[in-house]
Amino acid sequence: MTSTSTATPRVRPRAGSAWVVLSLVCACQFMVILDASIVNVALPSIQRSLGFTPTGLAWVVNGYLLTFAGFMLLGGRAADLFGHRRMLVAGLLLFSASSLVAGLATVAEVLVAARVGQGMGAAMLAPATLAVINTSFTEAHVRARAFGAWSASGGVGGMAGAVAGGALTTGLSWRWVFLLNVPIGAVLIVVAMMALPGTRTERRESFDLAGAVTGTAGLAALIYGVMDSADHGWTSVPVVGPVVAGLLLLVVFAVVQARLAAQPMVPLRLFAIRGVAVGNVMLLLFGGITIAMWYFTSLTLQNALGYDALHAGLAQTPAAVAFVAIARWAAALLPRTGLRPLVLAGCACFVAGFGWLAQTHADSGYVTGVLGPTLLVAVGIGLTFPTLMAAATADVPTGDTGTIGGLANTASQIGGSVGLAVFATAASARAAAEAGGSSSAAALATGYDLVFLMAAGLALAIAVVSLLLPRRRRG
Repeated sequence: MTSTSTATPRVRPRAGSAWVVLSLVCACQFMVILDASIVNVALPSIQRSLGFTPTGLAWVVNGYLLTFAGFMLLGGRAADLFGHRRMLVAGLLLFSASSLVAGLATVAEVLVAARVGQGMGAAMLAPATLAVINTSFTEAHVRARAFGAWSASGGVGGMAGAVAGGALTTGLSWRWVFLLNVPIGAVLIVVAMMALPGTRTERRESFDLAGAVTGTAGLAALIYGVMDSADHGWTSVPVVGPVVAGLLLLVVFAVVQARLAAQPMVPLRLFAIRGVAVGNVMLLLFGGITIAMWYFTSLTLQNALGYDALHAGLAQTPAAVAFVAIARWAAALLPRTGLRPLVLAGCACFVAGFGWLAQTHADSGYVTGVLGPTLLVAVGIGLTFPTLMAAATADVPTGDTGTIGGLANTASQIGGSVGLAVFATAASARAAAEAGGSSSAAALATGYDLVFLMAAGLALAIAVVSLLLPRRRRG
């Protein structure tokens, strides 16, 4: 089948509208990441309201995450073929419509289907926002600051989810966790139509259908199997089957991209760019870092230290504020320092912070057991995340900016999914081994300590890989 070619802007954004464009993409990223976390606090209310089984309830979360990660490569390529503005608006429409359906759902199946729709909308949005940054901000120092703001907005979205979810569920209803997206999405659609340049077609180009099918199905199967490992174990058929099928499909995908596709969905020539190859490897490892920080620190606060969900979210707010401030600062530094120094500094913060968190126990106080180490880790995330995104998307031809945005987001999401499954398995095994001679809280804290030590190991691996980065980030 055929479709329009790589779309190019008719006009570049006016200088006076640059802040509107940046605000738009940051708001989109905030909404996408917020929706991945805001629902967690509302799950008990959703279960009571719609009669979910415990297994079915997990798909309120997994339905979103699976489609979000599985369809991002396709969303990124579609943004290059059909236009960044078109895909961003289409993603907002699908995301907002699915949010409305989710908020009005009266049966469990409808809510899960709506969450799948939200995930697909997010998979269209996320790579389009990166593509807009790459094509709208061409000067190195301006683009670096834009990446800093974009990264910070995603971090704030992840952290705000726990607080906002608790407040909306307690003060109004769980339905407002989803309905809130509808007016926000409507405003963003209007802003996108006004602020972003239109697109035009210069030539016709074949669409890589075989690559789209094998790549999307392979990623979805791999992530599905990894998600099931928490319930069934790594050697069970429900895990091994999808993981093996996913890996085989991804091998076929690679063959299609290298030899068969006239216009591949992910051109392998992009990996000849050092920053793209090294940056995506580091983003894969970095996904585990973020899971260890936000997810397992939240579990430590609730299951080991006795906080409720709302107070656990509030307790992590200082770290979120630190992350935002450092991400903006690091983005300003990036054109002067280059990539490698910021990554190495961030990894040093990870090792120190996670090593400190590993000393937290059931009787630890908040300031010395949580606040201090989480601030260190947040500084590390602020230094590294915008830097890794800048590395993974730099020096890419304009016609591939959506594709590379999808690739970078996919690497981070897969790293997070695999990291969550591996960390959860390790923590459960460690806690079970300790449970015989410890209180439940103490045993859980021991399991989380192991996770934090493993995260410190990931930081060391990122530091080693970063030695392959260019000494200076090229404009």
